Amino acid sequence: MRDRARTIHRPSRRTTRVLAFGVAATLASGLLAGCGSDDDEGGDGGDVELTIGVFGQFGFEEAGLYEEYMELNPHVTITQDSISENADYIQQLRTRLAQNSGLMDVQAIEVGNIAEMTGDLNGRWVDFTEYEDVDTGHFLPWKLDQATTEDGRIIGLGTDIGPTGICYRKDLFEEAGLPSDREEVSALFTDWNAYLEVGEQFAANTPGDADYVDSAGGVFNAVVSAYEERYYNSAGEISYQDSEGVQTAWDLSVQAAEAGLSDAQQQFSDEWKSALANGAFATIASCPAWMLGNIRAEGGEAGVGLWDVAQSPTPSNWGGSFVGVPEAGSNKEEAVKLAAWLTAPEQQAKLFAERGSFPSSAAAHELPEVTEATDDYLTDVPIGQIFTAAAADIPTQVIGPRDQVIQENITNGLVALEQQGLSSEEAWDSVVSQLDNALAE
Repeated sequence: MRDRARTIHRPSRRTTRVLAFGVAATLASGLLAGCGSDDDEGGDGGDVELTIGVFGQFGFEEAGLYEEYMELNPHVTITQDSISENADYIQQLRTRLAQNSGLMDVQAIEVGNIAEMTGDLNGRWVDFTEYEDVDTGHFLPWKLDQATTEDGRIIGLGTDIGPTGICYRKDLFEEAGLPSDREEVSALFTDWNAYLEVGEQFAANTPGDADYVDSAGGVFNAVVSAYEERYYNSAGEISYQDSEGVQTAWDLSVQAAEAGLSDAQQQFSDEWKSALANGAFATIASCPAWMLGNIRAEGGEAGVGLWDVAQSPTPSNWGGSFVGVPEAGSNKEEAVKLAAWLTAPEQQAKLFAERGSFPSSAAAHELPEVTEATDDYLTDVPIGQIFTAAAADIPTQVIGPRDQVIQENITNGLVALEQQGLSSEEAWDSVVSQLDNALAE
């Protein structure tokens, strides 16, 4: 497989419309996409069984969307196949795409894998621009860009995204003599240097043992993810060693670690979960909407009302997925209708309300399920408004097929710096050495 990113050339007839235009029409088209007549599938009018492959708890089944779709379309039966871990799921999907067999009618794609699907594997997927009933105009442009090939084919419809803020413990800020009001805290974070300066004030004045931020790796992710070019340049070449975004994020992360502002955790480890529950750190620098689920799960009853979400100096995206329809499928027409309906604004808003998956549809951001959304665990924080504002400022990034590998190795280097006492130079040299081997595979 060629190891290159790609430049986006989106078809203007579908994606350059003003997003605010025709929201009502967009919503209507989302409904129509799932309500075709029984004779649409190949003209035979027969019953259809659609299979959909996902990883983890994707939310469609749990939110009752399959059942709702089948009620609207009595000729359709939906069966879901779920694999717990995306690493296992994507390996199976790659194999089946290469063999052109064994594929589900609809397949989920994680954002970390979308570049390889729009690259050499793009011919294995249906092009949604070829279906008149599929309206892609309601998606955020940068989300649509991620699933668009060099020649303008759209091979995936966005499900969720992960716009970021900075999550912080109000009680720990107050103990350190810092403001805890959301707007006042946001005003402090004018840029990432200011964020670290607040951390120095926190460290100097906190009466307890809490550190300012959970991990240097979290700071790195927050900073680097706001750059258009991170691990690949605009020519599609791996360029992490020369990347301004990577260098800036690395330097700020090392600064946080060396100043003693970090709790030196590896995010999502058992130790990190315990530290979150015990109030061992005051902020999470990269905090997307889905992170609130982690805060709730680990914080328990003792953490109710302690956390809030401030604006990030540079909003970015962390996470999100797509659904696509393989070309090898035997029910492509019906599968396309299902994919479009599942990702229509109404369904995305419902998933957010019931599962916390933040919509990739700009039209969904106008619906009351999003505009009026609050989080009771965070004591009525207006999460819909906060993350909608963040989503609007996310850049379109150059995405490469090895982005995940590069970021994981850099984050591991920062963990080694914090937990093993490596210097910045030693940690970086280790990252480069590890990546030389990983990228040669």
